[in-house]
Amino acid sequence: MNTIIEQSFSVPFNYQVCFSEEIFVPENRLFVDLLSKERKSKVLFVVDNGVAEAHPNLLKQLKTYSEAHSEAFTLATNPIVVVGGEASKNDEAIYKEIVEATHLYGIDRHSYIAVIGGGAVIDMVGFAAAISHRGIRLIRIPTTVLSQNDSAVGVKNSVNVFGKKNYLGTFTPPYAVLNDFNFLKTLDDRDWRSGISEAIKVALIKDLSFFTWIEDNSTALADREMAPMQEVIIRCAQMHLDHISGKDPFEFGSSRPLDFGHWAAHKLEHLSDFRIRHGEAVAIGIALDSTYSFLKGWISEDDLVRIITVFKTLGFDLFAPELGGENLIKGLKEFQEHLGGQLTIMLLKALGKGEEVHEMDHQLIHQAIDLLKSYNQKQNLVTS
Repeated sequence: MNTIIEQSFSVPFNYQVCFSEEIFVPENRLFVDLLSKERKSKVLFVVDNGVAEAHPNLLKQLKTYSEAHSEAFTLATNPIVVVGGEASKNDEAIYKEIVEATHLYGIDRHSYIAVIGGGAVIDMVGFAAAISHRGIRLIRIPTTVLSQNDSAVGVKNSVNVFGKKNYLGTFTPPYAVLNDFNFLKTLDDRDWRSGISEAIKVALIKDLSFFTWIEDNSTALADREMAPMQEVIIRCAQMHLDHISGKDPFEFGSSRPLDFGHWAAHKLEHLSDFRIRHGEAVAIGIALDSTYSFLKGWISEDDLVRIITVFKTLGFDLFAPELGGENLIKGLKEFQEHLGGQLTIMLLKALGKGEEVHEMDHQLIHQAIDLLKSYNQKQNLVTS
């Protein structure tokens, strides 16, 4: 006899995504007011070494802030400083160091891990937090454009294994996300513009008016004006939140609209041994898939030129030697494996409107690569 008991349930989740400046000056209570009021909290801080170097007073600030609010929380230990960038996700010893710290300093499910850094470090620490005690409350404090408008506002955590990006990971919502615009001031030009590619991504597939706004403000963004950058980050973050709160936040299906441009981007990062940063790779991937969409007859050449012009105005290089050869095409198969189902690629049916396809013409990809290379070499883009 077969006995089957079926149970269906849902678990609501909510978290705040906050925007501010100078969050660790004692008079700013944004951080401390997020903590539980039921008991004095213990907080383990993990800091990206690039952020610690760019902000040499930060570690002292954290200590001063905790002393000023000693009634609410205490530091579990001195902040743990870890290597930044993809290196933090490539070495398993790094996330294991965080797991070990939760053991050594008694970080339990009533405590907090607060991570300050770029998207890669936040991914790694989020993974460590998710697997410790089956989930320790995580406060994300992203410090780059890319992490403030994209990666840190979502529910994903991961590390890289077997030479594959994000192979080990979890879908675990953060406790809260605190965006401090002050951290952006010390970014180099590459990291300043890299995150804008993710804003262009969501604009192209979801909101033509947002793409037009970025287009109109591309020179100001390239000149590092803070007001338009804040607008880009907040609007992009809101669009990401609107998407992940929809019907498939944990990606059980193969449809992932926000991965527009990412099948090539993920492969380019590995092929270049991460010489090409994620946001730069996404820019190339978006330009490639936009060119492919043009060759399919879905968008006009004027549309394609508008997209490429925005990227070039922002300072992106839209071609890399790694685009040639069959290694990039292998990225399609790896992307399908990552999706866990049928191949699903987002292309452009029109500016502001994405459309998914389930197969890609390899010959057309090579044509798109050649055409993109020629566009990238032109100083002034004009349609024929």
